[in-house]
Amino acid sequence: MNWLLVGLIGLTAGVVSGLFGVGGAILIIPGLVLLLGLSQHAAQGTSLAALLLPVGFLGALQYYKRGEVNVPYAAIIAIGLFFGAFLGAKLAGTMGDLALRRAFGVFLLLVAARLLFS
Repeated sequence: MNWLLVGLIGLTAGVVSGLFGVGGAILIIPGLVLLLGLSQHAAQGTSLAALLLPVGFLGALQYYKRGEVNVPYAAIIAIGLFFGAFLGAKLAGTMGDLALRRAFGVFLLLVAARLLFS
């Protein structure tokens, strides 16, 4: 059952990523923590590992075919992601699991509030 649930989390995150252009981690991490019982750290590491290739390549390819990708901007963002993910992972390693989970929750609430009220 867990493998099916993991597959459904991945499929749902992929659809949401392609549809809204958001990181699949918004669904993957809560799914792994709340549905499968992974620690916050393990869920974040698993999400990063899973997102390395499939979301970026196939999703971006569809947008690129329609002329909807600013390649120079994407390259600059990619450089920021490359170094930022390293720094963020180092920082996460210094935090306790509960503190990290709460920080992630606050981040999601702030993003949601900004989207709803702007």
